[in-house]
Amino acid sequence: MKNKTVDLDLLQLEGLKVSPESSVAAFVLLLLIYVFIMVSNVGLVVLISMERSLHEPMYLLFCNMSVNDAFGASTVIPRLLADVFLPSSQRYIRYADCAVQAFCAHFHGGTSHTVLMIMAFDRYNAICRPLRYAAIMTRRTVVLLSTLAWVVSFVVILVMVSLSVRLSRCRRIINHPYCDNASLFKLSCENVFINHLYGLSTAMGMMALSLGVVLLTYLRIAVVCLSRKNQALNRRALQTCVSHLAVYIILLLSGFIIILLHRFPQLSEERKLASILFHVVPPALNAVIYGLQIKAIREKILIIFNRKLVHTE
Repeated sequence: MKNKTVDLDLLQLEGLKVSPESSVAAFVLLLLIYVFIMVSNVGLVVLISMERSLHEPMYLLFCNMSVNDAFGASTVIPRLLADVFLPSSQRYIRYADCAVQAFCAHFHGGTSHTVLMIMAFDRYNAICRPLRYAAIMTRRTVVLLSTLAWVVSFVVILVMVSLSVRLSRCRRIINHPYCDNASLFKLSCENVFINHLYGLSTAMGMMALSLGVVLLTYLRIAVVCLSRKNQALNRRALQTCVSHLAVYIILLLSGFIIILLHRFPQLSEERKLASILFHVVPPALNAVIYGLQIKAIREKILIIFNRKLVHTE
């Protein structure tokens, strides 16, 4: 009985499915993407932290997104890189480590939605209530909203993973590139209806709530922009809104594709690929979208880049 317990605690992880001939190319590509994600997102946080002119609510909220993107990529990619040269039969992970990875992976997705909802609220106040914006979006409010975004996601995901961890285990194979909540409760032979119900309802509920908040705020913003004749103000409003909408649409589509593919068992390999891309594509694109789209950030990046060129010459 003791040996069985030990065996069930050491899980076999499918990891990234690549042929031995493609393992080097896959490793290099994933490594380059991961370095880019970390440099771009951490760089954006450092830039906003160092430049006092960027200490505004909108840019401080960008920091939440960049930190979460770096966290999400670090949850999945390093483990894939570590196992890419090993055959599937030799990719092992401790159950405790698997549970932590599952929590972190879902925590990244949940926090992405809550942070983007707060950013939509910020854009609504900036454009629809410009005279009261400074009084509403104070530094204290930004800290409070940012904390709320992380705490709400933390509690929701903690409950979800706890429901899976409480189950007994009768299997030890994870048929997924990395550990997620579904991987955890599929290790059990018990009734997992509650896990299915809670997991699906929280995922769909979070997406529906964020979609509702974003739609309502942007409909109001559209009404305000159409009602006033100041083209310069409308252009500035659209410039900041486009970047937020682009990031949100990428996140929404990435999550929706995974949920949709879960309904088609014959597309399991496509679902696995989509689940990896969820932790790769949005984190890789978000910092680029913000950095290139927002004029103030773009100008600061160009100034720093030009300074470095002058020093090297």
